[in-house]
Amino acid sequence: MSDGVRTLGVGVDLVHVPGLREQLADAASGFAAATFTRAEVLASEARPGHDPARHLAARFAAKEAAVKAWSSSRWGQAPTMERADLREIEVVADAWGRPQLRFHGSVRAALGALGVEAAHVSLSHDGDHAIAFVSLEGR
Repeated sequence: MSDGVRTLGVGVDLVHVPGLREQLADAASGFAAATFTRAEVLASEARPGHDPARHLAARFAAKEAAVKAWSSSRWGQAPTMERADLREIEVVADAWGRPQLRFHGSVRAALGALGVEAAHVSLSHDGDHAIAFVSLEGR
């Protein structure tokens, strides 16, 4: 790329939808509250097909793929954070349902310090699985 923008890191993650559905159904589990923003939960409940777990599985895969992309951008270097709050990695969609990542708080600050200028995400579902691919770009 002639303007100096390059891929800093990539990540991919695959989630088993029935396993995530089971975890979400466990009232004693704090998984959903510790992983998803309120907006992500509401958006998944409003999606066609009335299967929020399917949509949250893709969003969980995106969050995990983002962490992997972040980690791969740090190859050979110590981690910048011991643990990331997954709610600070938010999957949003435009009016046509196209996903995008939005970073908040300490995750946003850490990625900014690495020079991340853009994040690209692709989500897909097939049967019992959801997958996400994330690419981080910067200078």
